[in-house]
Amino acid sequence: MVEIEWREEAGRLRASAASEAEWNATVAASLVRDSDKVAVDVGCGGGGMAKALAEAMPAGTTVVAIDADPDVLEQAREHTAGAVRCELASMDDGAEPLRKAIDAPADLIWASASVHHAADQQSAVDALASLLAPGGRLALAEGGLPTRSLPWDLGVGEPGLELRLDLAQDRWFAAMRDSLPGTVPMPYGWTDALTRAGLTDVTTRSILSESSAPLSAEQRDRLIAGFQHRVDRLNPDAVPTHGHGHGHGHVEVQEWLSREDLAVWARLLDPESEQYLGRRTDLAVLSVRSIHVGQALR
Repeated sequence: MVEIEWREEAGRLRASAASEAEWNATVAASLVRDSDKVAVDVGCGGGGMAKALAEAMPAGTTVVAIDADPDVLEQAREHTAGAVRCELASMDDGAEPLRKAIDAPADLIWASASVHHAADQQSAVDALASLLAPGGRLALAEGGLPTRSLPWDLGVGEPGLELRLDLAQDRWFAAMRDSLPGTVPMPYGWTDALTRAGLTDVTTRSILSESSAPLSAEQRDRLIAGFQHRVDRLNPDAVPTHGHGHGHGHVEVQEWLSREDLAVWARLLDPESEQYLGRRTDLAVLSVRSIHVGQALR
């Protein structure tokens, strides 16, 4: 069984909100229309997109940031510094709590990597779509391609280490979905989900982001911290084996990565090791993130 302890993730989500400010600003500017009056970030995390939406929206309009965890929402409240209204609500409770939190039909709803945490993803998409004003848009940031940062052969361990990390994370994700109470399969893509929710003009836009080698010290440290987080989540010796609630932790021990790969990662992530990733000059970041958008009937 796999659960996610969101209060333990709050600080990391706040850091991501700050580090992704440029990406958020670019995407927000591409989604906002001059006629928009209400924009919403559902599953807002650290508040990065909510802040970007507030900066992109016309003057005198409303931006609402919604999250189901109070600790995460507090980080969003601090990050957005009064520029948005922060509300506590969960997609798993249906449309009405969300509608009450927003308090007006929305012209734009953004949900990034949040719907896939709902037990019934299609019902969550249906609920979000029902909150739209005529002609309003629902944008789901889900999927894309796995980020690539490491050479295939690192000179330590078996080649293809990053590929195996991605595969282990995919298995972890499947276990996380299976662990959700009342989980419902969604055996089709996000564009179909938007269409089934009654939205039209459904399309996908994928955005490529690249930082080539050599990375700056800040980029390198952020990349290494990201690898540390991913490996810790997949390492049964690095996370609790009991607990409850929403958490990026294990309730039963399961080996996602081989012991050999875990030993290699321990060397790569140890600043005292000769193989420490921070000593390398060939680290890069190549990322492709997909945004699926549908529009309500006018």
